[in-house]
Amino acid sequence: MDDLGCPRCKTTKYRNPSLKLMVNVCGHTLCESCVELLFVRGAGNCHECDTPLRKSNFRVQLFEDPAVDKEVEIRKKVLKIYNKREEDFPSLDEYNDFLEEIEEIVFNLTNNVDLENTKKKMELYQKDNKEVIQKNKLKLTREQEELEEALEVERQESEQRRLFIQKEEQLQQMIKRKNKQALLDDLESSDLPASLLLAQHKDRSTQLEMQLEKPKPVKPVTFSTGIKMGQHISLAPIQKLEETLYEYQPLQVETYGPQVPELEMLGRLGLNRNSRYACDEKRMKPVERRGPIFCWHYSTRQDSKHLCSLMSRSW
Repeated sequence: MDDLGCPRCKTTKYRNPSLKLMVNVCGHTLCESCVELLFVRGAGNCHECDTPLRKSNFRVQLFEDPAVDKEVEIRKKVLKIYNKREEDFPSLDEYNDFLEEIEEIVFNLTNNVDLENTKKKMELYQKDNKEVIQKNKLKLTREQEELEEALEVERQESEQRRLFIQKEEQLQQMIKRKNKQALLDDLESSDLPASLLLAQHKDRSTQLEMQLEKPKPVKPVTFSTGIKMGQHISLAPIQKLEETLYEYQPLQVETYGPQVPELEMLGRLGLNRNSRYACDEKRMKPVERRGPIFCWHYSTRQDSKHLCSLMSRSW
């Protein structure tokens, strides 16, 4: 952060910790002093890209990279126009395509790629979807108002709980001070022994503490979203798409020759007597006996090779 500085006057945050950097729509940075100096008339050109700028559009740089501030500002403007929601689309794929289109527009405007066609595309979309854009703007405004009202109610309830607890604590402190003063008065004016007066004072304090009700905080009745606790919201069930379930179909291999016998029939019919091992595991090498491999694996493999050679010759 100490390396950040104004590109015009070369002042850095290391030299001036109170330096305030400003950024405009073009994404180039200036310090507050240079902005006041260059934009005295309220408008001027950027010192780097010569883009016409207004002084009122300068804002404090929030991120270390000014390009991020530029992207955030562009995204806000684009989302004011492309403000459709998922429920406005018949399928999720179309909604994802819509989001991808937004990201493409933001990227083009941020990196100055095909600006003319991108702006024309936005103007055409705004013209064709004017009613939908206005409808969603009103919907967002209503939701924001409801959220602000819910937050205000929550703040009021929190303040009431704080005042209630504070009042109870003040009452307890006042009673303790009165009891202490009464004990001092009794010790000064009474002829009874001090031990007896202290015991009486202790009993009296215990009774008063039992009589005092402990502060009961008011339980919140609503969430911060405005939904009342205990309220059940009926939501329509999601419609399931009726699709045919997958059914396994065994693979039918056409060999154009004799039918391949099952594994159990190989030894019974003596079809594997000419194989290398002929189901004699003693003739197998130690390396070949590792793992869950049996003699019929080798027989089946050799039969498959023979079958493949027959098929290749027939073709």
